[in-house]
Amino acid sequence: MPAKNPRGGSGPDQPWNLKDIEKLIDLLTERQIEEFEMEKDGLRVHIRRGAPAGSRAPAPAHSPATPPSPAASPPATSASAPGGLAEPAAAAVAAEAAPSEPTEALHIIKSPIVGTFYSGPNPSAPPFVNVGDVIEAGRVLCIIEAMKLMNEIESEAAGEIVRVFVENGQPVEYGQPLFAVKPSEHK
Repeated sequence: MPAKNPRGGSGPDQPWNLKDIEKLIDLLTERQIEEFEMEKDGLRVHIRRGAPAGSRAPAPAHSPATPPSPAASPPATSASAPGGLAEPAAAAVAAEAAPSEPTEALHIIKSPIVGTFYSGPNPSAPPFVNVGDVIEAGRVLCIIEAMKLMNEIESEAAGEIVRVFVENGQPVEYGQPLFAVKPSEHK
């Protein structure tokens, strides 16, 4: 008889669910494991905390029509520091929003899971949202594929999309900023 799964989630012969993935992410974060890879029954899981030095550079392609400022350069060096973890890298990316909008005025929507970011429902469809779109809370903003599951990510706040931090098809980390929303204050 197979042993009961110590994680308390799926059994040994059952597919992983979202709670299993979240528990794995929490365990990796708690133990400060930089990279984890596993393959079982044709399913491959690869989780990497932190970011390579150049992985954040393409993000400005989705920024609002504001010229880049010199202040955007220093965060890139902090993300490449030895032992850089996802949290400091995410803070550096969030800090890049500062030149166009005060950071405290923006609501940053972060990835709730590790996976692959998709901006639209399928490769030939337009993105769910674009910079400048005014959205309501609960609107689907993107899809994150994790463990062959398509997870719709909804807006937590109403307002205007002022920044998209991630490109279509790019891997995302738990807690990584996805969108910056300027909250609606006037009705």
